[in-house]
Amino acid sequence: MARRSKIDVLEATRLTRQGRLEEAMAVLRGDVDTPHTADTPSDADGTTTFVDLVPPSAETGSAWTTPSAAAPASPAHRGDTGFAAVPWLDGLLDLVLNRTATTGLDAPTGRNTTAESAPQNARFGTRFEERSFANEAGRRTYKLYVPSHFDGQPLPLLVMLHGCTQSPDDFATGTRMNELAEEHGFLVAYPAQSHDANASGCWNWFNVGDQRRDRGEPSLIAGITRQIMGDFPVDPEQVFAAGLSAGGATAAIMGATYPDLYRAIGVHSGLACGAARDMSSAFSAMRQGGHPSVGTVVHRTDGKIVPTIVFHGDGDRTVHPLNGAQVVAQVAAQLEAQAEAEAKLAVTITSGQSPGGIGYTREVQSDDTGRSVLEHWVLHGAGHAWSGGSPSGSYTEPRGPDASREMVRFFLQHTAPQGG
Repeated sequence: MARRSKIDVLEATRLTRQGRLEEAMAVLRGDVDTPHTADTPSDADGTTTFVDLVPPSAETGSAWTTPSAAAPASPAHRGDTGFAAVPWLDGLLDLVLNRTATTGLDAPTGRNTTAESAPQNARFGTRFEERSFANEAGRRTYKLYVPSHFDGQPLPLLVMLHGCTQSPDDFATGTRMNELAEEHGFLVAYPAQSHDANASGCWNWFNVGDQRRDRGEPSLIAGITRQIMGDFPVDPEQVFAAGLSAGGATAAIMGATYPDLYRAIGVHSGLACGAARDMSSAFSAMRQGGHPSVGTVVHRTDGKIVPTIVFHGDGDRTVHPLNGAQVVAQVAAQLEAQAEAEAKLAVTITSGQSPGGIGYTREVQSDDTGRSVLEHWVLHGAGHAWSGGSPSGSYTEPRGPDASREMVRFFLQHTAPQGG
């Protein structure tokens, strides 16, 4: 029979939670009709919620930019599920339904993401040690990189949040962040998501309980940050967080919920804080951007604004590039409110091309000292991968601008609290 163009996400979610994975997969493929029974989740008006399975196109009027011919194509994989014809859906399944992945998505290298990478610090006589932190929300391990020239002086601290199926070692290798830590002199922490919390190693950015201060995963990441600050002489005015994909979405959450702890954040191929509230809305947010009603920044009265740098490929088939714009919009809304009483920020838009041939557009909002407070890098034709990363790591686009170096440059500008 012909496959339906719409899927019942809530029914698939219900089946997944019951462990009926084969039935859930059939629903998501549209192989079966799902009758609306008494135990089928539905909207307030009694209708079952669907998500369109048809990829966006010019005919549907979608704002999703189609990757250029030069953009790397998503490798076809997991043939047993039958999703090869719908590239974005496989990414949703990994990031939302906690499915264990076997190969990378939109990874130009085609590298197997389950392969562990050797620590990037092998040529440095340094420490890259495994530690752990626990509180009421659970326990997480993390790797901490200490540069070789550390002699007890206060150092900046960068917390790096990996994407789905990645490990701290893999993420360190792919981003080359340890090399920059050695060059500039800062600590780098790589929290590891527990596979008990998410089978694919994804941070649960779409759960309401993991979007609140002092609750869930934000409390664990903040706890790791504070533990390091207690064990090492960290400059409290130079504590930062960044992440990729699910880790990027979690970095946005950390900036929104702990503006007193993190001086600036970086979001690569991620989503805005509150872009989703459960697994069903996560499907929609990843495919077409978060809903405006939940895409606004959490209200705060502390007056602090967390400077933010965003990278997103406009050929991303896993997390819609509109999500990068929504991260920027959250911060921009705060900046506009602050600008009512202060000098207006200068906006500069430039374009260029990396040595590897990836074009980009960069929008910068700067204060009266010339320091950038908000940056948005749109990578033309790039997919779901860390720009300028090492081909030895997973989910990297080596041809793009060096996102790691640009983030470090952006972070180290911010050495004093913002706002009141």
